[in-house]
Amino acid sequence: MNPVAIVIGAGDATGGAIARRFAREGLTAVVVRRTAAALEPLVAQIAAEGGRAVGMATDARDEDAMVDLFARVEAEVGPVAVAAFNVGANVPCPIRDETARKYRKIWELAALGGFLTGREAARVMVPRGAGTILFTGATASVRGSAGFAAFAGAKHALRALAQSMARELGPAGIHVAHVIVDGAIDTAFIRDRFPDRYATRATDGILAPDHIADAYWFLHRQPRDAWTFELDLRPWAETF
Repeated sequence: MNPVAIVIGAGDATGGAIARRFAREGLTAVVVRRTAAALEPLVAQIAAEGGRAVGMATDARDEDAMVDLFARVEAEVGPVAVAAFNVGANVPCPIRDETARKYRKIWELAALGGFLTGREAARVMVPRGAGTILFTGATASVRGSAGFAAFAGAKHALRALAQSMARELGPAGIHVAHVIVDGAIDTAFIRDRFPDRYATRATDGILAPDHIADAYWFLHRQPRDAWTFELDLRPWAETF
């Protein structure tokens, strides 16, 4: 059975680009979102490019569903060689208007989902002594900004999870890495809501999803005597 790259949060930009990149390298891309219909264009695109892809609808916050997802992939598709967690949860809100319900939902999306992904990936990878687990971080992973208390709290938690997993799983042969994506990404969201920022695309002022995906492939291919834990990606024009 062909080795698998499973992408949790395989959206139209970064997640989809990661899936396509690994599929081009010969892995079967298992792409995951909450709704199956949203995955169909990506699966078709990967197939058109000569790759292999399987779409599976799963809520990353649901423990039973995530356990079933990894069991099904291992049984029906192939051994999980790469697990990339790329679920977005960037919902700004002033702290005085934030609700416990929304705060909890953002944490579940960005932190709990990451934990369930990492745990299930570790369970199948450790017995084989090999594998790569990649977590997508953000500016909020290291710096909380005004209006982003919930998102920063969740992303800080995801980074701490990745640090703990890297220290625990590295000796077992599992490469765990955290990627800080610091800057606007070339997406329809940026194009429609921040046209001035999007205009810098012409001078490489925002991140291209395909270039982010290249970094994920680079991390997966690193020899274990020189593993990177944390990688910062930002456009040349981004302040930090």
